Amino acid sequence: MISQRGDTVINSQEASAALMEIESLSRLVRQSVFYRHASTMLILWGVATFIGYLLSFFAPAAAPVIWAVVIVAGVICAIIIGALNKKREGVSTFDARATAAFIAFVAFGCLWSIVFGNMAPRQIAAFWTTYFMLPYVMTGFWFGRVFVVIGMSVIALTLLGYFLAGPWFTLWMAVVNGGGLLLGGLWMRRS
Repeated sequence: MISQRGDTVINSQEASAALMEIESLSRLVRQSVFYRHASTMLILWGVATFIGYLLSFFAPAAAPVIWAVVIVAGVICAIIIGALNKKREGVSTFDARATAAFIAFVAFGCLWSIVFGNMAPRQIAAFWTTYFMLPYVMTGFWFGRVFVVIGMSVIALTLLGYFLAGPWFTLWMAVVNGGGLLLGGLWMRRS
C-alpha cells in the first residue's frame, strides 16, 4: 500500500513476516560469528594436540613435560586470539561463567584421571580425548550439528584406535584428535 504522502505502508502480516526474517538473519549472523571464533580455537587446539601427540610418540618419557608445555602454550595463544578478536571486532569473547565452567570441567577430569583413576598413558589419552569431546557433542544441540559430528567422530575413532592401534596409538591420536579438531575447525570456517 502507498499512503497519500507517498510512504509505503505495510499490513500486520507483512510486518510480522519482515520481523521473522530479520530474526532469522540475526540468528544466522550470531551462529556465523560463533562458528568463526570456535573454528579458530579448534584449529589452534588441533595443531597443538597434533604436535603434543607427535612429540610424545618420539619421546614418550618426556610426555608429561611435553603436554604441560602444549597446554600452557595453547592457553596463552587462546588468550591472545581472544584479545585480538576483541580489538578487531570490538566484541569480547571472554565469558567469566564459561571460564569458571571450563575450569570446573578440567578440575573434575584431573580429579578422576590423576587422583582416583590410576591410569596408564594410553588410558589417559583416551579418557581426555573422549572427555573433551563430550562438550562438543552437547554444544551441537544448541549451536549446530557440526559439533555433534566432530565430537562423535573423534570419540568413535579414539575408541577404535584404543582397541586396535597397538603401539601406534599415540600416532593414531595425533591424526584422530589433532587432525579431527583441525579439520573440524576448517569445516566450520566455510559454514
